[in-house]
This record gives sequence, structure tokens and C-alpha cells, in this order.
Amino acid sequence: MISKKTKYALHALTYLAEHATAEMPVAIHVIASETHVSFKFLDTILRDLKHAGITASKMGKEGGYYLLKQPAEIHLAEIVRLLDGPIALLPCVSHRYYEPCKECPDEEACKIRNSFLDLRAKTVQLMKDVTIADWVKDKNE
Repeated sequence: MISKKTKYALHALTYLAEHATAEMPVAIHVIASETHVSFKFLDTILRDLKHAGITASKMGKEGGYYLLKQPAEIHLAEIVRLLDGPIALLPCVSHRYYEPCKECPDEEACKIRNSFLDLRAKTVQLMKDVTIADWVKDKNE
């Protein structure tokens, strides 16, 4: 299950994709109100996204947040990994957070590991196929 932090980040990113530009950023209190996320929690989330190079902010009266990347370049796997950590269900199958299992003498022959490797690969691919652009409302509807 993804965390509330990740879920709220996805809502905020979708909102920014629909309403913000570098020339017209959206104030954090507006994003918080529209996405029903507490200001303080959203502030933390947007700072994490900013440090990761996904969002940017402008200071001042006309300031706020906007996306640095195009919505089609921000995929679900990236956000989940950033905020929740590994996508793998076992540490021995994690791509970025690999740890060997102490109880397993031969990883290559481990049927459990092999099944979860396949599951991780399919899950990651499915998550890479979903982007923020997929959730952005078509303004022409």
C-alpha cells in the first residue's frame, strides 16, 4: 500500500499539471485547499518533490509551485520510490535497495526470489507506464 504522503503528492502533482506554469505558479495554500491536504503536510511533500527536481517554486506575492518536468515525464514508479522507498516486496529483489536474504544460501536457485523478481519487474513496468499526464483533465472536454 502506498503512503498518504505519496497519495497526496500524486494529487498535488496532478493539480499542478492542470493549473500551474513557471509564469503562473500556484500558491501552496490554494493547492492544499483544492486537494484537501493539510498545508503543513503539503509543504513537506512539495519540498521533497522540489529537492528531487520534479517541482520548483517562486517566492513572493505571485509565487507558488509549478512542475519542472512535463507531466508525461513524471511516472508513478518515480514518485513511489522517492517517497515510499523500494517497490519490491523482498529486499533480495529490489533494484535500488538490494539486500541479500540471510536465510537463503543460493539466490539464483531460490524459487521464492525468482517469483518475486518477476512480480517486481511487472509491477515496476506497470508503474512506469502511468504518468501524471494520464490523470490530467482534458481541457477540451
